[in-house]
Amino acid sequence: MNQSTKKTVLILGANSDVAKQAIKQYIEKGFSVIAASRNTKSLDEFVQENNFGSKVKVLSFDSVDFDSHQKFYDELPIKPHIVVYAAGFLIDNEKALNDFNGAQQMMFVNYMGAVSILNIIATDKNNKNLKRIIGLSSLSGVRGRKSNFVYGSTKAAFTTYLAGLRQELVSRNIKVNALVIGYIRTKINEGLQLNESLIMEPEYVAKHIVNAGNSFTIVPNFKWKLIYLILKVLPEVLVAKLP
Repeated sequence: MNQSTKKTVLILGANSDVAKQAIKQYIEKGFSVIAASRNTKSLDEFVQENNFGSKVKVLSFDSVDFDSHQKFYDELPIKPHIVVYAAGFLIDNEKALNDFNGAQQMMFVNYMGAVSILNIIATDKNNKNLKRIIGLSSLSGVRGRKSNFVYGSTKAAFTTYLAGLRQELVSRNIKVNALVIGYIRTKINEGLQLNESLIMEPEYVAKHIVNAGNSFTIVPNFKWKLIYLILKVLPEVLVAKLP
């Protein structure tokens, strides 16, 4: 497959552990990748360590610098066939309750930044390449729980946005997927007391990104699928008893 016929994936927030695994797997499938993040130094090192060469283009992208998003998109070397929004930010719920700056940062990164850049991408009808948009959401957004409802609210908003975007783009045959994820062994979860039997590896989650199909909601791992279904139907009086 020569460079001119390769499909291109744009990964926003490409410095996460899951995103880096997705980069590897997309390249294995013959895609070229535009990896965008605030921390371009770390991405450059990742590209060099894996000898990706021209298969990966590293660009600077700040999800909370909303005013820069249009310029970022306009200057892309090629308009993408697939877009993955993988940027995320998490702080402890207690801190989020008492420090609005931290809560606001979660809103900016997890929801507002996504809406800002994805609106720009989705409304570009001149991009005939675009075939799929994938957003990384969370089980935390399925129901409000007292242990993480501030973070969860940002993910719930993102999932709702993606659901509407899917309807908006169906006439153009552009698929939209929401990856609703549980615990992952990543930097964002370091130091948290998590059930080891429920923790997924970044490579496993990335496989579900790269192989996304027609279903809107993708929940990796059968245990998390079961938890997702239970959370959806659990009476509020029982949800209130959850941590």
